[in-house]
Amino acid sequence: MYKGSIQGSVSAPDSHSWIRGTMGLLTYIAVAAGAGGAVVSAPFVLGAAGFTSVGIAAGSYAAGMMSTAAIANGGGVAAGSAVALLQSAGMAGMSGAATAAVASAGGTVGGLVAALV
Repeated sequence: MYKGSIQGSVSAPDSHSWIRGTMGLLTYIAVAAGAGGAVVSAPFVLGAAGFTSVGIAAGSYAAGMMSTAAIANGGGVAAGSAVALLQSAGMAGMSGAATAAVASAGGTVGGLVAALV
């Protein structure tokens, strides 16, 4: 508090209030960009990993995952396993729940990046 010469005391200006406002806005932007970016890039990432619309690509990372899952399960890939869910998303696209989960994960990553910056 400063002693004012005219009347009583006057509060010092908050020089960091614009930083708090800007960081809040940047956080919102980072979360939105992370969520949107994750949803848009998911089909490309699935395809690059080998989960394509016509099945698992030979020699891909997905093929290695499928082989490991089949060996672990006695020769078949279990329904509901990570490989089965990723293959389903690669062939038919992501469901609403999967899209929401990917967006949530992307938004979380965006928020964490904003907090670190």
